[in-house]
Amino acid sequence: MRYHGEQALGLIETLGMVPALLAADAMLKSGDTELVSYENIGSTLVTVVVTGDVAACEAAVAAGAEAAASIGKLTARNVMKRPVRELGDVVSVHDVDY
Repeated sequence: MRYHGEQALGLIETLGMVPALLAADAMLKSGDTELVSYENIGSTLVTVVVTGDVAACEAAVAAGAEAAASIGKLTARNVMKRPVRELGDVVSVHDVDY
């Protein structure tokens, strides 16, 4: 899904793909969010990005962070409440199409 700047972004960064996948699953099950993209940053760092309203992204990031930390290493988490539209060019590089 391409991000167009209308909603909040929730981001989780983990060390390794397995905790990232568990985090993504928890994030999508926690509320009304959609998966935007993932990014393999290097050095085994993986970022998962979801979008939705602010409350949904906050709940998703909390759930994803807890899930990732339960089996691996959580390196960062963030909710961007009003990111600029141009950020879509960055977070949508590896967007996930449904």
